[in-house]
Amino acid sequence: MTITPPALSVFETLESEVRSYCRGWPAVFDRAQGSRLTDEDGHSYLDFFAGAGSLNYGHNNPVLKRALIDYIERDGITHGLDMATTAKRAFLESFQNVVLRPRDLPYKVMFPGPTGTNAVESALKLARKVKNREAIVSFTNAFHGMSLGSLAVTGNAFKRAGAGIPLVHGTPMPFDNYFDGQVPDFLWFERLLGDQGSGLNKPAAVIVETVQGEGGINVARAEWLRALASLCERQDMLLIVDDIQMGCGRTGGFFSFEEAGITPDIVTLSKSISGYGLPMALTLFKPELDIWEPGEHNGTFRGNNPAFVTAAAALNTYWADGQMEKQTLARGEQVERALLAIIDECEPDSVSFRGRGLVWGMEFKDKPRATAICRRAFELGLLLETSGPESEVVKLLPALTVTPEELDEGLRTLARAVRETA
Repeated sequence: MTITPPALSVFETLESEVRSYCRGWPAVFDRAQGSRLTDEDGHSYLDFFAGAGSLNYGHNNPVLKRALIDYIERDGITHGLDMATTAKRAFLESFQNVVLRPRDLPYKVMFPGPTGTNAVESALKLARKVKNREAIVSFTNAFHGMSLGSLAVTGNAFKRAGAGIPLVHGTPMPFDNYFDGQVPDFLWFERLLGDQGSGLNKPAAVIVETVQGEGGINVARAEWLRALASLCERQDMLLIVDDIQMGCGRTGGFFSFEEAGITPDIVTLSKSISGYGLPMALTLFKPELDIWEPGEHNGTFRGNNPAFVTAAAALNTYWADGQMEKQTLARGEQVERALLAIIDECEPDSVSFRGRGLVWGMEFKDKPRATAICRRAFELGLLLETSGPESEVVKLLPALTVTPEELDEGLRTLARAVRETA
């Protein structure tokens, strides 16, 4: 299939130059179902992007769509601020019964606003309020959002530069394997904490992604995460896990930190928590941290009730019996086998791969090749994006509901794109 780029006149003349995804995928999309999108000219695309992780259950999932339509047709509340509604109650009860209680997690639930960066901002604000300290430690190649507080704990130089002002009160530390195993874990961090001359203010918290998505699919080992949790406890720092892209089942378990057996003090969720691509975010924290005054953190669009409806339907449909985790891990093994086969065809040491569950990345030493592969994949009808500080990683993020046949089709297309860009 050869795609002819459409005339994007109104997008080019009226929309801001800040747009990005549309530049790599020059099509006007019209419909979507499951793991496929269709453009206005009738071309079909297999989606290995899943709304940057916001569509873990696919496009227009029929179960979630039915729940949403029924709710709208009965004139259910749409906008509710933080008022009590039947839709919010149903979601909270489902979240408690399906997610928190089975995992023995004690968290209180906060609705900080509609997006992931809202959740991160509220987490940072709460940590500083609890500890009465301003410093936050983050990690190399981290990404936590595009508002100023979130950017201050983000590593990417290009994104940080967009702030236009100094980004303060954030200190980066080396992520797992940053020094290729040559330096013991947390050696530098602990030394700074113990040295009165280090210049590091005592941090209120540490924020971490268990798998760095935008940073290049960098996977933290379970033992590294356990050591980080122990360090935070010893040093009286709160541990914040940013599970915005890797939560809601992306790595297998509902939370990405489950494999490590840790219980973070604060967890941020967004993207696929609504299940349908509707804006929704949560900040979870241990009850003793709930020292907010009423209205101290606020926002007009915290109460997206249609998102509560689809979120509850997603939890009850996919997480009540434990099958989703098993399926995701099985699909992940399918991806891993295919990537091994692709790499076997490449020049030695020219490409490597890594991942967990249904998030994988292929890193190319010839860095521009990753972009070329994604471009060729689009021409062949497959949506892929790059990640990493220099866009050197081809990122695979299919829906958790992708069928084995669709997964095989996409992986074969990826293999072809790799061969044709060699």
